[in-house]
Amino acid sequence: QVQLVESGGGLVQPGGSLRLSCAASENIFNIYTMGWYRQAPGHERELVATITRGGDTNYVRSVKGRFTISRDSAKNTVYLQMNSLKAEDTAVYYCYANIRITIDDRIYTYWGQGTQVTVSS
Repeated sequence: QVQLVESGGGLVQPGGSLRLSCAASENIFNIYTMGWYRQAPGHERELVATITRGGDTNYVRSVKGRFTISRDSAKNTVYLQMNSLKAEDTAVYYCYANIRITIDDRIYTYWGQGTQVTVSS
């Protein structure tokens, strides 16, 4: 069973930075698009950023210029570098990955456990 393990959340002051990581277990045939969602209390889950196998990225408008998504395919890991953090970035952040475990499998979406990011002075 594939697991996505997140790390890097925490408490940071406005204007600060955090780097989230999300590592998928090994023995995977292929990982396609990876990305990050977030969900703040009382709000719907929001797609924050995505990155394809080829490295194409997309961001929600509110984080453009502040957040950077990247991936290390050799490590089956996706990162989210978050700079100039604002109070409104406070949320639980979830990574996801579209994965084909073996060459004969379909592609399924797997999720991380979520990590809390709190931006507060």
